[in-house]
Order: sequence, then structure tokens, then C-alpha cells
Amino acid sequence: MSSKPNQQKGPDVNELFQSAQAEGVLSPESLQTLTSVDLGAQIQAGLGICVDDVKASEVLLLTMMPDDSGSIAAAGNEKVVREGHNLVLEALQSSKQRDAVLAHTRYLNGKVLFPYRPIDQAMGMSSKNYRADQGTPLYDQTVVLLGSVLAKAQEFASNGVAVRSMTLLITDGSDQHSVKAGAKDVARIVRDMLRAECHIVAAMGINDGATDFQRVFREMGIEDRWILTPGATAGEIRQAFQVFSQSALRASQAASFTQTALGGFTH
Repeated sequence: MSSKPNQQKGPDVNELFQSAQAEGVLSPESLQTLTSVDLGAQIQAGLGICVDDVKASEVLLLTMMPDDSGSIAAAGNEKVVREGHNLVLEALQSSKQRDAVLAHTRYLNGKVLFPYRPIDQAMGMSSKNYRADQGTPLYDQTVVLLGSVLAKAQEFASNGVAVRSMTLLITDGSDQHSVKAGAKDVARIVRDMLRAECHIVAAMGINDGATDFQRVFREMGIEDRWILTPGATAGEIRQAFQVFSQSALRASQAASFTQTALGGFTH
């Protein structure tokens, strides 16, 4: 049995954000969004493994936020969302670069399936740990998720480890239940991440028959080339996860992350 990653007391999240802002990674506006409300405990819950326990000189942070809102279950898509998430993990677990990949999954309503840990220790989604029966706080939880990516990336950067990230947001509806953040708050954070040229933020909008996902994700700062809009059938959703998994594999293998980022999804 593999040993669990060391999850002793980690770095202070707000200090990581202050360092990122001082280094020009975060704008003052993004820093305010990430620190003006108490997100520290939520973000800390995702940070997981200590940098000292990672031996790679360069890491890829693979981060996913599967939708666990009730509409996923109503459309009969719980099973394919679980399978799609697990397909992405399996693709990276089989790659030659797997020793340099850390994964983290947090559901759309805030439940942490597992914090950042080596990809070979990532936990698959199952009917026991995933039930789609909640709401759609898309903006609030995207801020938490991207805050987790930024905090972990800053933790590595501050310790001299080159870091890149690939993040996937998954939803089958527009925001319904956010109370702290709006689309503009998310967009500022995404723009800061893209400017650093070491982050890719992607999104999947599963067709609900009504939502214009291109507009929703554009308003959140996500570039068109990193937006997937599958239909509501299992086959189309599965194909979209496969497209993302191939991009994540390329990201793990690329000598130049900027060139990978320029490509976008290839269908």
C-alpha cells in the first residue's frame, strides 16, 4: 500500500497570495477577490502534499471541478461525468511524465474529493463519493478552485520548482447560487493566470438546452479555444473528456508550455 502524502501544516494561503502579487503574478484586484472574504480554509483543504515531498524539478497541476448539481442527475449524466473524470486521471497515470503530475478534484459545491497529490494516488469518482444533488455556485467555487491552483503554484515557485497547471471546470448550467463572486471576479483571476503563460483554464458546458456556454465562459475570462460544449448524450460528454485528457497529456509532455497553450483543444 502506498504511503499517504505528508499533509502536515501547510503554508499560509494569504501569504502565498501576497507573494504572488508582489511578484506581479496577481493583480491587486485579484488579490482582493481571493482575500476579501475568508476563503483560506477552503483553499487550504485542497493544497495537499507538501512541496518537500515532491522530488520532481518541474510539476504539472491537474485540477478538475466536476458538476454535482441536481440537473446532472436529472439528465441521467452522473455515470458519464464519473467515467469522464476517471478517464482523465487514467490517461495521466499511464503517461511517461506521471511522476511530475499532481492532481486535485473539488466538486462544484465545494466538496474536496482529494487534495493535490501524486497522480498515481488520485481517487476516482464513484457512486459512493459523488452524488449530483446540489446547486450551481459556479462563480464562488471557481474562485476557490483557481485560488487553490494559484496557491499551490506559488508554493512550488517559491521553492524553486517550475510549475504549470491545467484546470477543467465542468457544469451543465449557468451560475445560480453564488453569493460572493461574480463573473468579472473570476475573469480577473483567469486573466492574471493566462498572463503568466504557465496556466491553462478550460471549461466544459454540457448542453442543458438553454444555456449559452460560450457566453458564460467568455464572461469568466476563459478563451474560446479552451471551451468544450458537448451535447447531453453520454457519447458526446465522454468524447469531450477525451479531448481534455489529450490536451492534458500534451501539456505534461510539452517542452514549451506556451506553444501548448496556443493550440487550444483539437477535436
